[in-house]
Amino acid sequence: MSDQTSKPAAAASAAAAGGAAAAKAPERARFDDLAGSTAKTANGSEVSLDMILDVPITLSLEVGSASMSVRELLQLNQGSVVELDRLAGEPMDVLVNGTLVAHGEVVVVNDKFGIRLTDIVSPAQRVSRLN
Repeated sequence: MSDQTSKPAAAASAAAAGGAAAAKAPERARFDDLAGSTAKTANGSEVSLDMILDVPITLSLEVGSASMSVRELLQLNQGSVVELDRLAGEPMDVLVNGTLVAHGEVVVVNDKFGIRLTDIVSPAQRVSRLN
């Protein structure tokens, strides 16, 4: 008879211990760095990033911008100069699919224009610019 009474008491104490464990503070999530061409899923299996390596993106450089009326636009002709909002020598914005990702300066490589990246925008800065 004592075996039957000790089993419910043990089950009750285990449930109380489980409740105390449930009240324990949650652990901080940990994420692996995206090194190489594989990533791990939530269940620990590896997924290859090779499937997105050929996805086309649009890379554009923004030298500056200007605002004008339609009247001013229609008055432009060959040789007209439009003043931009950037200073000469100021870094240009590098946009990927319309999102600012870096700043850079113009270089010439084999008679073609190129850009030398001088600053990469952090993910936190990219998120703050979305607002």
